[in-house]
Amino acid sequence: MLDALAQAIDDRDPFGTGHALRVTELAEEVAVRLRWDEQRLAALRIGAQLHDVGKLMLPQELLAKPGALDAREWAQIRAHPVVGSTLIAPVLAARAALPCVLYHHERWDGDGYPTGRRGRAIPAVARIVAVADAFDAMTSVRPYRDALTPHSALLEIERCAGSQFDPELAAAFVAVCSDARAA
Repeated sequence: MLDALAQAIDDRDPFGTGHALRVTELAEEVAVRLRWDEQRLAALRIGAQLHDVGKLMLPQELLAKPGALDAREWAQIRAHPVVGSTLIAPVLAARAALPCVLYHHERWDGDGYPTGRRGRAIPAVARIVAVADAFDAMTSVRPYRDALTPHSALLEIERCAGSQFDPELAAAFVAVCSDARAA
């Protein structure tokens, strides 16, 4: 069932094809580098795979809109973490995903959404997914902009460490990506 949800998310957003899988793989590489145990890795895999499940409830035209979003549209986009967590809360197999689904748009400095949590009040699993999600979004073509190069996206993650991202996890992410590029 979780795989079907992840596939539905992928199918719904024409510009997000493969996004959940890439976010899952990137986040897992960071967690392995940090020596997370298998229980935490399993929760991360589920959470990363389903982090955007709330987008299933958004109008497809909104997901594919080529221009800037208006205030009402931004409000809809910003609601997807709460909508997603409400959607999967009754599903026992998906409960491990709740922190990622609800908190993956929170920011280290507290300026994120939907709750404005900051720092270590954001679950670590969601903080890792936030970095992987941002990297994949930046390096993917969107209807409103071209993709950044991986190098440029890593520079942006470094720049936003300590404001948008947990500085330790951002550094671990950059190190994992640098190691992969060097290999």
